[in-house]
Amino acid sequence: MTGTTIRPFLMFEGKAEEAMNLYVSLFPGSRIDAINKYGPGEPGAEGTVQLATLSLAGQTVMCIDSPVKHAFTFTPSFSFFVDLETGEELERIAAILGEDGAVMMPLDNYGFSRMFTWLSDRYGVSWQLNLP
Repeated sequence: MTGTTIRPFLMFEGKAEEAMNLYVSLFPGSRIDAINKYGPGEPGAEGTVQLATLSLAGQTVMCIDSPVKHAFTFTPSFSFFVDLETGEELERIAAILGEDGAVMMPLDNYGFSRMFTWLSDRYGVSWQLNLP
């Protein structure tokens, strides 16, 4: 082992690959690093994500499609906090991530940044988008 690592781990229910493709399309320098899928006769639905890793602007994130249905999903108490370089970039990403999602804090100047919004995407993952 090369040392301790800490990575966010996102558990989806059948939409992991779709979510990962959306996320890597939004942030420059992002990519899916590895993806293993369930095959026939395995615990998860065939073709869903058994385990995947992706890099979002340098942050490694792990994802799965849970083969077990749970009584819980994502909560806004965990979110990705993203500092963006321009207001245009923030607005573009907020529009895409917010489509079929929910807005907790609409895009505005809240005093701690020039532009900020907090939303959850269509998969329930929470994002804080900030223009410092």
